[in-house]
Amino acid sequence: MGKPVRKKLVPIVLSMIVLVSTFFSWPVTSLAVEETSSKAILASELGKTTPSGIPISELEGFVDNYVKDYIGKTTSGAAIVVLKDNQIVLSKGYGDANIEKDIPVDTRKTVFEWGSITKLFVWTSVMQLVEQGKIDLNEDIRTYLPEGFLTKLKYDSPITMLDLMHHTAGFEDYIFDLGYSSPDKVKSLEEGLKLAEPVQVYKPGEVVAYSNFSTSLAAYIVELLTGQEFYQYTSEHIFSKIDSKNASIHPKLSDNKKLLENKATGYKLNGPSQFIESNDFYVSMYPSGAINGTAEDLAKFASALMLKEEDSSPLFQKKETLDEFLTQSYSANENILGNAHGFWEYDGRKRGLTHGGNTEAFSSNLHIVPEENFAVIILTNQSGEMDICYGLTKELVGEESVSVAASNENMPDASELEGTYTSARRAYHGFLNIYYELIPLKITAVNDREIQLGMSGLSANYIQTSPYVYKKIKGHTLFDAMEAIYFHVENGKVTQISAPISDYLPVSTGKSLPFLIMYLILAVLSVSYLIVSPLILLFHGIRQRRKKHPASLLQRWNSILILTGTAIVINNFILIARMLIDNLRAYSEIAAHIIINYGLTASGVISIVFMLVKGRKTELTKLQKFYYGLSIIMFFILVFLLIVWQFYR
Repeated sequence: MGKPVRKKLVPIVLSMIVLVSTFFSWPVTSLAVEETSSKAILASELGKTTPSGIPISELEGFVDNYVKDYIGKTTSGAAIVVLKDNQIVLSKGYGDANIEKDIPVDTRKTVFEWGSITKLFVWTSVMQLVEQGKIDLNEDIRTYLPEGFLTKLKYDSPITMLDLMHHTAGFEDYIFDLGYSSPDKVKSLEEGLKLAEPVQVYKPGEVVAYSNFSTSLAAYIVELLTGQEFYQYTSEHIFSKIDSKNASIHPKLSDNKKLLENKATGYKLNGPSQFIESNDFYVSMYPSGAINGTAEDLAKFASALMLKEEDSSPLFQKKETLDEFLTQSYSANENILGNAHGFWEYDGRKRGLTHGGNTEAFSSNLHIVPEENFAVIILTNQSGEMDICYGLTKELVGEESVSVAASNENMPDASELEGTYTSARRAYHGFLNIYYELIPLKITAVNDREIQLGMSGLSANYIQTSPYVYKKIKGHTLFDAMEAIYFHVENGKVTQISAPISDYLPVSTGKSLPFLIMYLILAVLSVSYLIVSPLILLFHGIRQRRKKHPASLLQRWNSILILTGTAIVINNFILIARMLIDNLRAYSEIAAHIIINYGLTASGVISIVFMLVKGRKTELTKLQKFYYGLSIIMFFILVFLLIVWQFYR
């Protein structure tokens, strides 16, 4: 889920969720679950292939061979289910659900966190209410919300339900109070939204910036319109309609505690084949990523989205509603795919619809190809897993062949696009904004038609297929979520890069690499001085006591200033360490550090005032003037850096 993307090296990864309504029974061509191995392929499946061309009869062998490079090495376990024509043609668990207890993964039994795939259930519920005439996708959402519910809006422009679906409502990324390691901290959806409301930093409809808040806000609107808690609505209008008995969206799993008995243990990778057990994950804004369930239960949801002409939908009263749901609703350019009412479109051999999910220690991917009636469901109990979730999916659904435009076509030169960019999905307020400055997207021209994208030491190459549209031709799996990008150019300068999950914006001058280096140098100088100086003060104080020379008033104020600066450094080191150890924190847990910063800074300023007043009345040597002046300068540098990086917010 939008488990804070700051955990991943890249703010790309991604998630969204579908919800359902109506009271129709399971379609005639229901999902077959009697056999869960491709060894039991029906005769009717022989001769059929995946969209990429792999024969269904060879599917299990292909998947077995693919995952062996990752299971037990970079990934603890994975549950993989493949559907073709509403039939399971592969359902197989790989690796361990619990390493210590040697419990293998079982696609029918093992429970995983689905992460942001949960968002698709929100959008399903929204489309159900659209079908019932209760929601207009183009209406300002404030007409559905209590007056004054949103308090941090910067623009008067309406925010529509489509903006929430497309992640174009303009909200910054706010990560506090998103996830908790204890269910006791979970609050109601309404309280969670109020507690974690982000500032609106973009004009609605103009910038894609992935937002957990937007999805949960849409779910809250569903609550208001139906009079049901969202988890109750989901259970009644989605899970029951698709006969899902081993999945729950309840933030504490209180409605199906049996799932806890079969839940996989989540892991983080600490080195090759070295796995560390991770914290549990609970959220107040649970509609953005709290579903726990098995792979075959998620397969039932995927199957309900792909119907044959003669079938009716268990989720919608009209087939037209499902058709609309899966139709493109947003794209930044006619030559690239975009968003389909909350699904991300994928340009494979055939058009796909997909959504991934990430929590503290689980990664997942759901990919459907409606035209082929084909789906891939992959759930892992591994933090930040990409090679199986996205790499295997790509192998099964195939990639569109990238055709380079004719050489005589008038195409912009790639050098025009070179520069450094930062994700639009980012925090603008508070000290965590630093993180996003440390993982910029670097673009360099390979030749006049080809560019290379670089981030966190990883890279991928893209070729220009139409003016300012580039498609990936090779590179790291990390960039698979950005298979096609579009550059907005005005007067020869890039103003925005449109990409799935999050757009990218030019790095401001004040946050460019030269400035970052300058800030780093200043930080090293200031922190080093304030860490070493107390030791010098201690040594000097001992000498003065031995010689029975009491410290002057000016010396004492200087000592207070230095120790105050040292305390500020230690306070913020502890703050950073606490966030690194466990980033699932409420803002209330770190607010004390911000308050301490204010108090210590005030103490330091008072010390400086007294030093300046006393210094004017005291004869000082040049060395003393330099020493006291240096203390004041280093303290002000520290305060300046804390202001720049918003450690007072």
